Amino acid sequence: MTQFTHTTKSRERWSTQLGLILAMAANAVGLGNFLRFPVQCANHGGGAFLIPYFIAVILLGLPLMWIEWGIGRFGGKYGHGTTPGMFHYLWRHPIAKYIGAIGIAVPFLLVIYYNYIVSWTLAYSVFSFTGKYAGLTSFEGMSEFLAAYQGKVSNAHFPTIATAFLFFLLTHGIMMWVVSHGVTRGIERLVRIALPLIIVFGVILVVRVLFIGTPNPAHPENNIANGFGFLWNPNFSVLKDSKVWLAATGQVFFTLSVGVGAIQTYASYLKPKDDVVLSSIATCATNEFCEVILGASIAIPVTFAFFGLAQTRLIAAGGAFDLGFFAMPIIFQQMFLGQFFGAIWFFLLFLAGISSTVAMVQPVMAFLQEEFRMTRKSASWVVSVMVLFFSFPVIFFLKHGFLNELDFWVGTFGLVVFAIIEVLIFLWVFGERRAWKEINSGSEIHIPRVVIRIIKYVTLAYLVVLLVFWFAQDGISFLLMKNVPREDFPYVWFARFMMLAVSALMIFLVHLAWQRKRRIRQRMPD
Repeated sequence: MTQFTHTTKSRERWSTQLGLILAMAANAVGLGNFLRFPVQCANHGGGAFLIPYFIAVILLGLPLMWIEWGIGRFGGKYGHGTTPGMFHYLWRHPIAKYIGAIGIAVPFLLVIYYNYIVSWTLAYSVFSFTGKYAGLTSFEGMSEFLAAYQGKVSNAHFPTIATAFLFFLLTHGIMMWVVSHGVTRGIERLVRIALPLIIVFGVILVVRVLFIGTPNPAHPENNIANGFGFLWNPNFSVLKDSKVWLAATGQVFFTLSVGVGAIQTYASYLKPKDDVVLSSIATCATNEFCEVILGASIAIPVTFAFFGLAQTRLIAAGGAFDLGFFAMPIIFQQMFLGQFFGAIWFFLLFLAGISSTVAMVQPVMAFLQEEFRMTRKSASWVVSVMVLFFSFPVIFFLKHGFLNELDFWVGTFGLVVFAIIEVLIFLWVFGERRAWKEINSGSEIHIPRVVIRIIKYVTLAYLVVLLVFWFAQDGISFLLMKNVPREDFPYVWFARFMMLAVSALMIFLVHLAWQRKRRIRQRMPD
């Protein structure tokens, strides 16, 4: 068994506790806060949806944040910013580091498609400001506009996919420029600008929405008050449906970025006695404010005011893309200063998205820097090329369901699997007592031991049941490709092969890193 001594090598640190909290909150605050949450709420009982949602936050979201912050800070003490090294020290078993490779593969696979979606928001911010989609006032028109932009079809708006590719390259360049400048001069500078702007833009849009009133006097029932009523009036009968609980739990995973592997990397830059308990609570509270207060007060209420009950239900049923990229551009065209408000709406989404992609790409950056002793510049070039290479199929095979396949297995199923592994290793293998001590170290308030036991048993059971239900509900159909057109089968198989190839690559890199450590140790004088 390979063992390494505690390292005293200087590592990057967050310059302030505020910078850390802003970074963690910016990682959590993403597209899901402003697009996915209001749609989920509208489709699953309105205000009643908050019951399973906050239960999931309490039993899953916050406990998993404590675990991931604890694992991350623990690994940072030994010079490791990624889960292979962290799991190695938590569980002195040769296989631990290879299991930890999941914590590099998952965020890397996430970033190769999530960053492409983020680039759409930057493009639409420009399109709104310049009036590119002006005159398109039907859902069919906006749908064709987006489809042409994505390269699914060719029309007068976008004859080729070149525009989308250029905005992707710009977004990719911004992401890599930030991480290439490190934790304090790159990531922390970004979030100190991005998160306050997200909140300011969100408040501006909420105030504008509150004064929408009744856009169409011919339909006085379509007003902003009834829009909020549509979103928040509770339908408690839906709580009998397991799909509502699955949707709420999935939203918590999506919005808090737990099970990804990024939180551990960010937490590894903590000082040994930095508070993880209160910092996790502050991060969670910031995210919930952006999601429940700001996110739910913009898109759905204003959609109701402009389109009415029946059409809003159809839009919500169509998902976040229909709401964000079809309905909202049409609405902005009917508003005073609509080009301005449309531009800041989509730029808000871009800031939220780019802050999350920066967090997702940091684990592989940290791994190359720490385990292979690459310079930050060299690591950023290697990662940039890797992300570009694996993003090409996502961009050019989008119309064949490539992105959807990745999103389910990585962005849904994979997060739950990795969360289960974290709970097992930290609380069952590392041990309940040591885990409790690690989380509470340096904290202003201590988590009672009973809370750790609840996490150990209840949270784990919740995750396992969630995984089983998720697989039964969606996984089997995805696995058997029941809803995939036969002509798209080769592309879906290619997506699966790519996921396996990336996972195998990360395991191989972990193996090489540990072989390198072993050779260095053997050359050291006794």
